[in-house]
Amino acid sequence: MKAKTKPAARKKQKRSAPTEPSAHYDLRLYVAGQTPKSLAAFANLKELCELYLAGKYNIEVIDLIKKPQMAREDQIIALPTLVRRLPEPIRKIVGDLADTQRTLVGLDLSEKAGR
Repeated sequence: MKAKTKPAARKKQKRSAPTEPSAHYDLRLYVAGQTPKSLAAFANLKELCELYLAGKYNIEVIDLIKKPQMAREDQIIALPTLVRRLPEPIRKIVGDLADTQRTLVGLDLSEKAGR
C-alpha cells in the first residue's frame, strides 16, 4: 500500500507587488510653518529614509504658509502630509510620522523593515 503524499502548501499571495529595492523615492512633505508637529514630521521622515532608503530618496518640504497654491496639486486637506510621488502609485500619509510601522506601510517599505 502506497502512502499518499500531501499536496504542497500554497504560498500566500501578496496584496501588491513589492517596491523595487533600487527604486528612487520622490517625497513631498507638506507643512504649515515650523510648528512642533511639522518639525517632528520632517525629523521622523529623515530618520526613516536614512535607515531604509539611504541614497535613494529626495525630500521636498513645501510650506503652505508661503505657497498655499501648492496644496491643490496633491489635494492636501490636512497637515503635515507626506506624499510619495515616486515610485508609483502615489501614496499619502497624514500626521507627524511618529508611528514607524504605519509610515513604513504607507511608503510600501514594510517588507524591508521585516528583514
